[in-house]
Amino acid sequence: MTAIQGGQGVGTERLAARLRAANGWAVDIGLALLVQVAMSIPFVVERPDGLRPATWADYALTSLAVLPLVWRRRAPVAVTLAVLAAGAAYKLTLDGPGQPLPYPGLVALYSVAALSPVRQRISVAALVAVLIVPSVALNTQDAKELMFSFFVFGAAYALGRLTHTRQAYTAAVEDRAAQLERANRIEAEQATARERARIAREMHDILSHAVSIMIVQAEAGPVAVRAAPARAEAAFEAISETGRDAMVQLRRMLGVLREETAPDAPREPQPGMAALPALIERVSLGGGPSVAYETKGTARPLPPAAGTTVYRIVQEALTNAVKHAAASAISVQLSYSVRKLTITVRDDGGGPGTAPAPRAAPGPGTGHGLIGIRERAAAHGGTASAGPGPGGRGFEVRAVIPLPATPSIASSAEVGR
Repeated sequence: MTAIQGGQGVGTERLAARLRAANGWAVDIGLALLVQVAMSIPFVVERPDGLRPATWADYALTSLAVLPLVWRRRAPVAVTLAVLAAGAAYKLTLDGPGQPLPYPGLVALYSVAALSPVRQRISVAALVAVLIVPSVALNTQDAKELMFSFFVFGAAYALGRLTHTRQAYTAAVEDRAAQLERANRIEAEQATARERARIAREMHDILSHAVSIMIVQAEAGPVAVRAAPARAEAAFEAISETGRDAMVQLRRMLGVLREETAPDAPREPQPGMAALPALIERVSLGGGPSVAYETKGTARPLPPAAGTTVYRIVQEALTNAVKHAAASAISVQLSYSVRKLTITVRDDGGGPGTAPAPRAAPGPGTGHGLIGIRERAAAHGGTASAGPGPGGRGFEVRAVIPLPATPSIASSAEVGR
């Protein structure tokens, strides 16, 4: 597929090059015809008395000075020399009608100034300046004509240099625009990749947590039906509540992605710190492990994005504890300090390296959850770690999120200095 696309790209570039070449030929041929028309005017007007009539040989030699202009883009220096040679032959061999302006020479010098390297154009310009003097001497020997000739040829050279500068500037602008377009495309692709990774993390957290909790509650349900019907009812309610919550979050996420959603459609925020108690209650209901939740220090409001990150970290840590550790008790602790919030989720399961209990969800863990926890913490400038709990028992997930400085804290810091 890539080879086919590459071949199509090469074919398109070749076609564009051919079109540009054809357009250049058309422009040069049109310019030569226009100059030929201007050079033909003296042959249309009747010559004054005392001068011989214009002949076809005069007109043919005049046309011979115009014809090289068709190749002015391909060989500007050679075209200029051919035009000068034809003009000199016309002046020295035939007494044909004079021209008000040397149109072919002006166009040729303009082309050299616009298209040739510096050494070539300076050499040709110097040659033209030297030839102006004998040309005027053979024509009128008038100082005004000499000054006028220097002026018009100098103007043609200056116009050619201005055209070269404008074309170079246009090419630089187009190249810069192409570079910006490539940079924007690369940035858009990177943003798309980051968004896909973010959505994958969100989907992983939502589905993994919901499915793990539902499996644990469903496995505990049959036992509870015989021993404790009220507990079984709570388990089924927990399954229902967990499923509904997962569906709400999935609809919310997919609604944002759906392009046909109306712009004024309601948007619910992602779950944050306020949703933690309900999350912990769903894990504890109906036969799940008991979850203790405590807060240390002075709780401070967090930005919505940071609050969602804390929620997802706790959710993933609880999911891992339920799914892999076969824990009977889990503790969730949020510890606030001046500059950071420390999240600690610890369970009393078998710890890393031990086999999960029968009630754990089947299948080995992929480790994506812990990677997602680290990525979420790093996105806010924090860190995350996971490993055995105190004394080597159980498993502990710890994440540290920097907190923004409040005005009162900033004032206290200034006073302390």
